[in-house]
Amino acid sequence: MLTNALNGLVYGSLLFVLSSGLVLVYGLRRVVNFSHGALYMLGAYIGYSIALRYGFTAGVLAGGIALGLVGIVLDLLVFRNLSDRNPLVTVIVTFGVFLVLEDIVKSVWGTQNYTLDPPAALAGVVEIGGNPFPAYRLFIIGASFLMAMILVVWLKFGRTGLFVRAASVDPSVAAMCGVRTDLLGPAVVGLGAAFAGFSGIIAAPFLSLHPAMGSEILVLSFVVSVIGGLGSFVGAFVSAMLLGQMQAFGTVYMPELASLLPFLLMSFILIWRPQGLGGRSA
Repeated sequence: MLTNALNGLVYGSLLFVLSSGLVLVYGLRRVVNFSHGALYMLGAYIGYSIALRYGFTAGVLAGGIALGLVGIVLDLLVFRNLSDRNPLVTVIVTFGVFLVLEDIVKSVWGTQNYTLDPPAALAGVVEIGGNPFPAYRLFIIGASFLMAMILVVWLKFGRTGLFVRAASVDPSVAAMCGVRTDLLGPAVVGLGAAFAGFSGIIAAPFLSLHPAMGSEILVLSFVVSVIGGLGSFVGAFVSAMLLGQMQAFGTVYMPELASLLPFLLMSFILIWRPQGLGGRSA
């Protein structure tokens, strides 16, 4: 029971960090980014390649920084022009970006599966409640919560974080008050993409790398965002923790329904509270 709960916390932590990037981009650009799963996948592959040569820490840094730069480029070329556009146009364009990035990964790394060993210091197990539990999975929980806390503190107390919150409410008014929204947008989208890259490489020793990993995680990250309410970090956190536990316990006790449980929960939430757990009604 405890092991299942911890596994659910591991998976939920990854989902929250990944969906945080979606929340950031939607909050500022009002763009539902269907390429986010490909950013997660690209970060995992870049980090994997660097980690094999220079070590795991270098791989984590490379995955996050490289995807941050990719996010900035995507905002300047794509997302900035999609703000307030027809949602169908946004879906088509961002999904097209997803397919392009997926083809790049297949061309560079091929279609085979890759595995990455955790660093030696985190390769063992620890005793929790009398049960052995992989140390690396505890690291995933700690790293995910650290990134989440940094994001919350930045948005809540940082000067730039205040500008982000103001621009997400009304970018025109924020610009008239002196906020450089033209610079803020690429920075925020880059940060969201960096979170996806960090998630990808941190998940690599926990989940294998393969070209379909982006589409698999994309679906669940959107389920998290919809249940939590688009643009709500608190809602995304609650939703990610719920889905993590549902996946962990569902796989053990209801394996035939485990893949359906997140969608059943999403359907119930949308009927009961269409704006999501943390969303505001229009």
